[in-house]
Amino acid sequence: MHLPADKLPAHTERRRLASLHAYGILDTPVEAVFEDITRIASAVCQTPISVVNLVDAERQWFKSEIGLGVRETPLDTSICAHAILEHDFLEVPDTTQDARFAANPLVTGEPGLRFYAGALLKTPDGLPLGTVCVLDTQPRTLDPQQIDTLRALARQVMAQLELRRLLAEAHAVSEHRARVLASAGHDLKTPLRAALYAINRARTDASPEQLERLDTAEHELAAIHRTFGDLVASATGRGGFVPPSLAEVDVVPVVEQVAASWRRAAGRKRIDLQVRIDAAPCTARTEPHLLETLLGNLISNAVKYTPEDGRVDISCDQADGRTAIVVADTGVGMDPAHVEGYFDAFAQGDARTDGLGIGLWIVRQTAQALGADIDVVSALGEGTRVTVRLPDA
Repeated sequence: MHLPADKLPAHTERRRLASLHAYGILDTPVEAVFEDITRIASAVCQTPISVVNLVDAERQWFKSEIGLGVRETPLDTSICAHAILEHDFLEVPDTTQDARFAANPLVTGEPGLRFYAGALLKTPDGLPLGTVCVLDTQPRTLDPQQIDTLRALARQVMAQLELRRLLAEAHAVSEHRARVLASAGHDLKTPLRAALYAINRARTDASPEQLERLDTAEHELAAIHRTFGDLVASATGRGGFVPPSLAEVDVVPVVEQVAASWRRAAGRKRIDLQVRIDAAPCTARTEPHLLETLLGNLISNAVKYTPEDGRVDISCDQADGRTAIVVADTGVGMDPAHVEGYFDAFAQGDARTDGLGIGLWIVRQTAQALGADIDVVSALGEGTRVTVRLPDA
């Protein structure tokens, strides 16, 4: 099914498809950050089905889905194909009472869809790409807070797509364009704050069961906030961007603070996370916030890829006039032949894990900005040891 020509002219449809394909998101693997979006949408709207949906020429493709079990469906059964013709938001309380959808095979047959609500995904110049939508097999409506949250999540999806596109372009652009990216990255955090605000508003009249769902949604949004912050930090910290101001710093408090922030996550997996300081003070010429980002991603990876009852050791020492910080784990390890590939943006060893798949990319970019050297020793099944050597104080 093609979209009605009287509502979306052929030239506009060509621009829309070109824009969709330019994001390079179609047919990409499952990613945790988009899985978070659908989980939050389902939890807040209390629906069994939620989808991050992109409408291609002959199909609708799902970057993430809950409750459907497929990654794409034909366009002629798509409710979202109609949703993208709406200005901003489409809600269908009962599909059997709507002439557009009453004969739809997904309504008359399995899974017997009765309710649909979708918030539009649209480019900065207003082209519709798809929706963040929720569906149910029972007629119903959303309350204003749920609608606000769905819209905020749609803006967050577009923020992710926009920032990824800008990051890809930044590898080949000038310092001026890089400064624009840093500014844009800051602005793109606004819809995430709006989503958190909408969740807090929804608490007012929520039942205990709903409060539990909202707590889950808020926790997962906070995780997105942290990784999104890392994304922006990586963009502003790269060489060619605004260079950081380096100064003599005792790195021990930085190491201990980052380790403390990951002890709870390590404890949930019964991982023994230890810090050993072999020389105090361990001083280096660095920038504390960027160093915190670098170490946070190293420790995050160590905890993430270490099985239960494993061990993560963090140490700080000085040798030959340089401070060396080591993060070693007893985790799954990496194939030495492919270690370099893990430092590429959005590369994930396992898509089922949390995060954006940019941890080691952030480590590399931040290390370059700090003038630090990175050495990785790893083998499959034998854990990983990463050494960060910082410039002399």
